[in-house]
Amino acid sequence: MGGRNDRQGVEARPKTGVEGLDDVLNGGLARNRSFLLEGSPGTGKTTIALQFLLVGAAAGERGLYVTMSETENELRTSAASHGWDLEDIEIYELAPPETLLTEEQQQSLLYSSDLELGETTKRIFEAFDRTKPDRVVLDSLSEIRLLAQSSLRYRRQILAMKHFFAQRGATVLLLDDLTTEVADKSVHSVAHGVIRLEELAPEYGSDRRRLRILKYRGSRFRGGYHDFVIETGGVRVFPRLVSSEHRRNFKRDVLKARSPELNRLLGGGVERGSSVLILGPAGAGKSIMALAFVVSAIERGERVGLFVFDEEIGLLIDRALGLGIDLDAMRKSGNLSLIQIDAAELTPGEFSSRVREHIETFGVQTIVIDSLTGYQASMPEERALILHMHELLQYCNRSGATTFLTVAQHGLLGEMRAPIDLTYLADTVILLRYFEARGEVRRAVSVVKKRTSAHETTIREYHIHSKGISLGEPLTNFHGVLRGVPEIVGGEPKARRRKR
Repeated sequence: MGGRNDRQGVEARPKTGVEGLDDVLNGGLARNRSFLLEGSPGTGKTTIALQFLLVGAAAGERGLYVTMSETENELRTSAASHGWDLEDIEIYELAPPETLLTEEQQQSLLYSSDLELGETTKRIFEAFDRTKPDRVVLDSLSEIRLLAQSSLRYRRQILAMKHFFAQRGATVLLLDDLTTEVADKSVHSVAHGVIRLEELAPEYGSDRRRLRILKYRGSRFRGGYHDFVIETGGVRVFPRLVSSEHRRNFKRDVLKARSPELNRLLGGGVERGSSVLILGPAGAGKSIMALAFVVSAIERGERVGLFVFDEEIGLLIDRALGLGIDLDAMRKSGNLSLIQIDAAELTPGEFSSRVREHIETFGVQTIVIDSLTGYQASMPEERALILHMHELLQYCNRSGATTFLTVAQHGLLGEMRAPIDLTYLADTVILLRYFEARGEVRRAVSVVKKRTSAHETTIREYHIHSKGISLGEPLTNFHGVLRGVPEIVGGEPKARRRKR
């Protein structure tokens, strides 16, 4: 958070009309103040400005859009692409001042930007007095900066406009496309608040946009970067998730799985509001293990959100059906939300927002993320991914949701490493391993960490079959299972004797 305590009534603030932005601004924009919205061309300034005027019109407030960079026809076409009608908004297209001058004036040695700047300001004020708007958008300051020619004149002109609008009770949004003298911060000190829009171009995937509140006088706001998207219908902002703001009272029940052996391995089960990391090499059964907890949760009457990164949904449904798990039926019953995630098109902020929506809106109590490996591989430039996941896991835990995550390790046998280390974040870590025994590749499972209670320290062999998974007795006759090539201790292993 930034800024000082807000002394104004948040409920009295004009809304921006942008989903998520009012949350970032702690309610909206202060009334009768001037705000700067800056960003390079294409970052969404015009779209946000139109949303600001449209939500005002819906509340019965007059809106004025003064454009010096786009024509009225271009604005209406842009609005139509979002399905908006600008009938209730006054659009004033301000032509370049030199077109108002006579040929003699243009050719005169006395030709000066003073005349152009004065004429431009006069026409803006006349349009305001004629319309008497409650909300004003001025697009863009780059034109005024060019006319002013010096930083001092530019600052004085902006101050004059700020006082003019404030005396007449208008909330103003000043747009700046940063195409001239980007280093000039004159308006930053004059404006009541500054919102900066940025566009990032990763090596792979679609462009990504984010915003930051640089300043907001006398008001608290949510600091840091916030992802946003421009879609049909306008801009949508995904406020940065702060887990400490979300705390719920809930009973930390012990949630049991179908398998008694798995429950014993986990020290009775998994506590509600905790996170479980399932770690292992490719094909070891991480997704199947996670699905076993999904089935148990739905049998308890809970709703589950399953976010799939690495596998196509149809293939996952067919594979699970072969193991006796009917995901399609669970989805049709409304107990399971099955979401395919294309990480190359998704930002961490949007993903966190989707998880939050499932918990707060749909009442989901169990979250499965399968897998974080694919998420990271698709987002190599997101260096703060660990911090995103920390806040997300803490949020889920404090909301009473139990979270299961899978991470694939590199390699199959011997020493293996995970591309992303979340073991210190997770409350419980389940480790899956391949091991070789008597010419067969077999699977083993163990719990290597559990914060909330004691757990079994043994290693058990487990099998994947048509009814899901089953665990055998502890592998007490093996030594070195986690290394992949164990030694038999004390004769033939119990698991082999039981099969005969």
